[in-house]
Amino acid sequence: MAARILLRHVLRCPPARLVAYPEARLTAEDWAAYRALVERRQAGEPVAYLVGEREFFGRSFLVSPAVLIPRPETELLIELALAHLGGCPRPRVLDLGTGSGALAVTLALELDAAEVTAVDLSREALWVAMANAARLGASVSFVHSRWFDALCGERYQLIVANPPYVAANDPHLGQGDLRFEPRSALVAGADGLDDLKTIIAEAPHHLDDDGWLMLEHGYDQAATVRSLLTDAGFTAIRSWTDLAGIERASGGRWPGRP
Repeated sequence: MAARILLRHVLRCPPARLVAYPEARLTAEDWAAYRALVERRQAGEPVAYLVGEREFFGRSFLVSPAVLIPRPETELLIELALAHLGGCPRPRVLDLGTGSGALAVTLALELDAAEVTAVDLSREALWVAMANAARLGASVSFVHSRWFDALCGERYQLIVANPPYVAANDPHLGQGDLRFEPRSALVAGADGLDDLKTIIAEAPHHLDDDGWLMLEHGYDQAATVRSLLTDAGFTAIRSWTDLAGIERASGGRWPGRP
């Protein structure tokens, strides 16, 4: 499968062409380019970085080593957001740690008249996200910030985030695609909870009354995240499972303060 994707990338052709013309020969230039990509793939480099894009929620997003590669399980946050905000005439949405912009851009395109703001601490990531917004025709405001630091006084009906949640000593960091992805987008302290704790603690200052916070987290972190949400004063707290049956996202409603 990877070999076909790389070949299509070199030839800039649809999948049908490879099937329709199996006897076609590569030019010397195309063969050299294809061989170079195959060698990089054999060394473990992710296919998404090699071809510069990855599909997310039915759209192609540009990616680079500056951003985390969008994953299918993160589409759960999109589905939850659409279910909660589908009837809102002009929802204000915040995407924290936007990376490639997959969440922010998709929500801006799927929600009519939504006001979407995307935040990231990495300027390189923001360049990728802005390119995706422009390429796909999405209206998104981008802010360079560490979480909420540059958002003083701003409030939203929904905050979504796929923050770093991997423990610093997790052995998976030395395996597969994770070896090539930015550590800053993966690792969050000794137990992987540092950024989740920060977001949950600060979110009430940036949510409208009855606004929602929805977070992606690790496969074994749901109970802890629900406890953190409870301690912070959220209500209607629950977790949602991905297609593999794993509790992949948790969230709650901010009731406001008397």
